[in-house]
Amino acid sequence: MTPSSILPDLEWRGLIADMANREELERLLAPGAAPVTLYAGFDPTADSLHLGHLIGLLILRRFQQAGHRPIAVAGGATGMIGDPSGKSTERNLLSAAALEANIAGIQGQLSRLLDFGSKTNPALLLNNADWVRPISVLDFLRDVGKHFTVNAMMAKDSVRSRMEGEGGISFTEFSYSLLQAYDFLHLDEKYGCLLQTGGADQWGNITAGIDLIRRKHEKIACGLTTPLLTKADGTKFGKTEGGAVWLSPQKTSVYRFYQFLVQVEDAQVVQLLRYFTFLSREEITALETQHAAGPERREAHKKLALELTRLVHGETATADAVRASEILFGGSLEGISEVQFDEVIAEVPNSTFARAQLSQPGAALVEVLMAAGLSPSKSQARKDIEAGGVYVNNVRVADAKLVIGPEHLLFGKFVLLRKGKRNYALVRFEE
Repeated sequence: MTPSSILPDLEWRGLIADMANREELERLLAPGAAPVTLYAGFDPTADSLHLGHLIGLLILRRFQQAGHRPIAVAGGATGMIGDPSGKSTERNLLSAAALEANIAGIQGQLSRLLDFGSKTNPALLLNNADWVRPISVLDFLRDVGKHFTVNAMMAKDSVRSRMEGEGGISFTEFSYSLLQAYDFLHLDEKYGCLLQTGGADQWGNITAGIDLIRRKHEKIACGLTTPLLTKADGTKFGKTEGGAVWLSPQKTSVYRFYQFLVQVEDAQVVQLLRYFTFLSREEITALETQHAAGPERREAHKKLALELTRLVHGETATADAVRASEILFGGSLEGISEVQFDEVIAEVPNSTFARAQLSQPGAALVEVLMAAGLSPSKSQARKDIEAGGVYVNNVRVADAKLVIGPEHLLFGKFVLLRKGKRNYALVRFEE
């Protein structure tokens, strides 16, 4: 397969923060040139990747789709040290066993995004511990360390910012860029890898590898960094009050993953469509026009959530998430599973009634609406019902004398109430 030029598309999408040895990279990636082998590293600090990793992973996917050969490097070695980039304090060191478990956890996520079985340009998943562990300290200092000056290392932003802080920086983290530089050298020597990609905060580590390859072999290697994505308030994209948005459905459910994307800031949604989807320029431009004309319809948000959830979790799980999401927009509850329902109601205000009250005056709908906080008084509750604005399990109720009974229970214990379009409350009937 003859690779296609990828740089113009990356530039249009805003995915290039900087390039090292730009002219050489443009030559390597010119239309009709030979396939390029590139890599990105992922230190396995947890047993799942998170949304913040996706730009880097999708860069590898974009290059593979353009005919190039991507390598995903799991940092079994560098993960034991800890990258100081973007950190104000020393990382907690993980054991070798924990790192191995984490690497095993992310392998399946990588296989969803990269094609390891391609007959023409298969992706590779490597662990840098395999080539770092056999090296002795003396050999590493002699063969790698001698090519770096302490002056140049101290000039790196990641090091300088830590040295200016109260906690300083340990020699362990100070040496991190040498290990990453050695990764680049090893991958060039064994696989002909001449391009490293990473976030903008990786610039110093990437250029360290480029310098090492130049000094050792008098070759020109290249680097490409992507922008660091933040929300309007400056916090990292992919973070919530509960922590990171994980790719593992065990850590972040598919429904919550989908909902996070549906609810991204209006000002960012078009940018995220460019960063995270493989939609064409024409498709994204059309969504941008729709969004500008009617942002309240959230068409761009829904498309972003659909495309990215499908990419990470597959068609079936995405369909379930969309189905569950529709419930809070008045969709039918027919056929929904209890697991899906639990996800939907997790953030809905709830109140509890004694099960013995079912079919009794205390379970009259007007009473329940008051207790659930949807109506301030019985008279207002009656008016709301008679006006057609009250729903029980997303079915409109017109009878102000209705009493909640066993026939209204979902999964034997829940009643979902709604007033108007978006005011929900959950009532539990328990022993």
